Amino acid sequence: MSVHRKIFQSEADLSHDLVSQSESWQRCCRRLRAELGEDVFGSWFGRLELDSIDGSTAFLSVPTRFLKSWIQSHYTDRLLSTIASEIPGIESLSLSIRSSSRAVANIGQPGQLNVPSLRQTAAVPQQNLNAEKFLNGSSSSDRLVKHGEADALPGSPLDRRFSFSSFLVGKTNQLAHAAALRVAGATKGEAPQYNPLYLYSAVGLGKTHLLQAVCHASSESGRKVIYLTAEKFMYGFVCALKAQTALAFKEKLRTIDVLVIDDVQFLQGKSIQQEFCHTLNALIDAGKQIVVAADRPPAELESLDERVRSRLSGGLCVDMGPLEEPLRKKILENRIVIAEVAHPGFSVSPAVVSFIASAIQTNGRDLDGAVNRLVARATLTGSSLTVETAEDAIRDLIRTREPKRVKIEDIQKLVATHYNVSRADILSSRRTAVVVRPRQIAMYLAKVLTPRSLPEIGRRFGGRDHTTVLHAVRKIEGLAGSDQSLFEEIDLLKRMLME
Repeated sequence: MSVHRKIFQSEADLSHDLVSQSESWQRCCRRLRAELGEDVFGSWFGRLELDSIDGSTAFLSVPTRFLKSWIQSHYTDRLLSTIASEIPGIESLSLSIRSSSRAVANIGQPGQLNVPSLRQTAAVPQQNLNAEKFLNGSSSSDRLVKHGEADALPGSPLDRRFSFSSFLVGKTNQLAHAAALRVAGATKGEAPQYNPLYLYSAVGLGKTHLLQAVCHASSESGRKVIYLTAEKFMYGFVCALKAQTALAFKEKLRTIDVLVIDDVQFLQGKSIQQEFCHTLNALIDAGKQIVVAADRPPAELESLDERVRSRLSGGLCVDMGPLEEPLRKKILENRIVIAEVAHPGFSVSPAVVSFIASAIQTNGRDLDGAVNRLVARATLTGSSLTVETAEDAIRDLIRTREPKRVKIEDIQKLVATHYNVSRADILSSRRTAVVVRPRQIAMYLAKVLTPRSLPEIGRRFGGRDHTTVLHAVRKIEGLAGSDQSLFEEIDLLKRMLME
């Protein structure tokens, strides 16, 4: 074999390896996007690149120190497990910051395997605007300040499907829908009626749908709108600080008419929270509309600064409760109609719809998952969809039903009512026996029924120290072990709280 032939063969082998690694990396990115969601993936992984693989180590890079620090702090384990599952033999990661010159020379699709060509040429690869869209707002789908400003603030993308017309209303979300509709229907310059509007619920109950519907409707009425996740707000602010354009960032934020923030429970960092609070105050004082969503009420956002919680509590706070069965059935019927259009011949009987609506009591995402499983069962196996086959198809969704999330405020109210004292008594410094025992029971229930830490529980019980909570928990555990009557009382309270 000639030397030239050996060279070309080795180049071909290397090229094949690079293509294989590139395909594996694309699969990793698709998995991360599916598991974390488009917003989180776009914020933290959209500019992550796999540079090379050496032995059992995958070498990756990002363009900024902030991205490197954030990924290392929050996503290292998930990233390693995802890559290891797609690329056998990977046991460790190495994350570095790529130079600006290399970033310009190798711009490509997010998730692209970024390796120099085997045969270098003088040609510069075509730049992909998506790689820079967060910083310069050049992609129209991500421009969340409307009306085409050249220096528009970037933000999280909007989904056109999330409109008021596609939102299905039931008893548990009726108030939230009405409030969002009222906010979106206001005209430019009109004083906000509910400010801020604060929506909260567990996952998959429609918060993001309503927030984006507000954005679409407000924009169509001529108002400037920004939709941001908490992570996108943090990323934008930190990038502005690093680029020494923080003042311009703040000023742009304060020129809009409607600021919409999703998943505010993820807002972290003292300086970022301070700036967020200043932004809220400036916009509200200027008569601009604020709409916020989170997974819990403002008072339970222990990680947020007290001033932020106070400001958020000052508006209209609406709890979007679990989907009741008629609404779940309506959602299923809607999803099935869409599936029938995409898959001719697919149909679901009313009996199967009723069964699924009764069996899945978690959230809308699980209902979507149920319809996808039915489509797969019907189209891939050709079997008819009976209640029995439907039950088998959605078995995993029924098994993973989420337990009810108990709130400390609900515990305090129920215990106060049960023992004929007031919630103010439980939170007070009174030491009489008629108050101390209910207070200790409420602290005990807060410890066993919620994920809150002892210091967090202490703060929710009148600012008490965590040692007081620990003493109460141990006291009630000891008494319940020897007093059958007290044990039964506590068991009853638990069941009432979990219903």
